[in-house]
Formats: sequence, C-alpha cells, structure tokens
Amino acid sequence: MDKLSVMNAFRRIVERGSFARAAEDLGVSPALLSREVKLLEESLGSVLLTRTTRSMSLTDAGRVYYEETMGILDAVNAVENRIREGAGAVRGHLRVNVSSSFGQMVIVPFLPEFLETYPDLRLTLSMDDRVVDMVEGGFDLSIRIRSAMPDSALVARKVGTIRQRIFAAPSYAARHGMPQSPEEIAHHRIIGFLLADHLTHWTLTGPDGVAELEIDPPVRVGNSLALRDLLLAGQGIGTLPDFVSNGPEARGELVRVLPDHELPAPEIFAVTASRLGMDAKVSAFIDHLRAALGG
Repeated sequence: MDKLSVMNAFRRIVERGSFARAAEDLGVSPALLSREVKLLEESLGSVLLTRTTRSMSLTDAGRVYYEETMGILDAVNAVENRIREGAGAVRGHLRVNVSSSFGQMVIVPFLPEFLETYPDLRLTLSMDDRVVDMVEGGFDLSIRIRSAMPDSALVARKVGTIRQRIFAAPSYAARHGMPQSPEEIAHHRIIGFLLADHLTHWTLTGPDGVAELEIDPPVRVGNSLALRDLLLAGQGIGTLPDFVSNGPEARGELVRVLPDHELPAPEIFAVTASRLGMDAKVSAFIDHLRAALGG
C-alpha cells in the first residue's frame, strides 16, 4: 500500500464529503477508493469513516488521522515545490573536483566572474591529482582529462581537447642541443609526468607518420606545474599540456622540441554521478568552463 497515495485519497474523500466526488477528482473508481480506505482501516485497527447509504462522517480516530495527514501532505508538497523552484536556479552548494594544475591554470582564473554572476552559490573546489571516487567524496562535478573515459555508472560530457607537445628551455637547448628526430629523444634527459598515460611510452605523430618510443625518465613528477618549472630551469625535455605551456611558449621561455610532432590529444570531460546531477549550478559551471576553453 502506497501510504502517501492513500493519505492523499483519504484527505480528498473527507474534503469532498463523498467517495464519488473524490474518485472523480483523482481519476479512479469509487470502488477502488473504498477498498483502499478499508485496507487502511485494517492496517490501523481503527474505523476512520462511518458510512451509510446517505451520509459519511469521521470517527474520532478518523479526525485525528485526517488532521495529521494534512500536516504530512502539506510538508511533502512544500519540499517538492522548493525542489522544483530551485531546479532552475543557480544556488546551493556546488562541489567540484579537478586536477591541481588544470584547476590553477584554467578554473581559478574564471572563478571571480562565476562567483560574481551567482552570489547565492556556495563553492567547494577540491584540487587533487589523484582520481577520486566522486560519489564517495560527495562531489557534484569532476573535471577529468583522459584519452577516453572507461565505461561506468558516471556520466561524462566532453567539454574540450588538450594538445600535448614536447618542450625544453632555450638554456637546455644551448647546452645539449635539440633532438632532430624522434629517435634522438632517447639521448636526452627526460622529465616525466608521473600520472600521465605516456609516462614510459610516447606515441608521436609527425610528417613521416607515427613513431613509438619507449621512455625511461630519470626524473618523474606528479604535477604539470612542477614539470613546467623544471623545464624552465633547463633540467631536461618533457611533455606539457597546452593550458600549461601556452604562456611560457608565448614569452619564449620554452621552445618546442620536434615542433612538427605531437602526442595523442586527451579530452577534457565533465563528469557527474548521474544525469540528474546535471542541475542548474553544474550546467552554469560547465558553461563558464567551456567559455574559458574557447568553446
């Protein structure tokens, strides 16, 4: 027995003063309502309505049940109305998880405008290079950079693409020269990104096709910004995503190694626990992220 449905039916019967009129309002038969009330009375062990062929009245137990039912149903309706009204509003608490380098270089710069636009929103931004369980962590949204998202119960939406290229500082090139072909990379000091899919294997696509390289970086770091800083200090060559490399390259602080070669381009995914997770605050955040990425 659906208690809320039966409560609603009982309330309608009392307020309309008739099984027939209540049944008409609810789109069911009077016989069905009569059976539901009988089952309700049996479950409670009390008679709620006294009925004759001409009249119907509440018993003392029925009056108590009716009054309590009104409070319960009004409270349920109030909650549902608040949820419906808030579904399209950017308010509440938004919890976002993102890698530290992407968070610092891409997310944080657009946060002032985002927070000014939605002053009623609370935001928790967790920047963690580990892949976290977003459901266990209570996150509404996780931004993940992957070549592909594995099949799972999570819902992933592609919001952008990243270019991965090889860089070195001019000071490194002056001391050690620059590789002129993929095969020459093995003769150089490589700084690897510890969490990358390509830590020990580079697939380079260039004008002569695809080159597969086995790499054993003597220096490995778990953060793209730390890798960038080591490259800037002339400590070796390494791969960087464009959101990290664009600034130093534009200023001449880093130069491309094998500029006509690139690694596979990973995708940027906005991940929610379910399609219901795509509410107004999540949508607004993803819209600002797309704009920051030039999408």
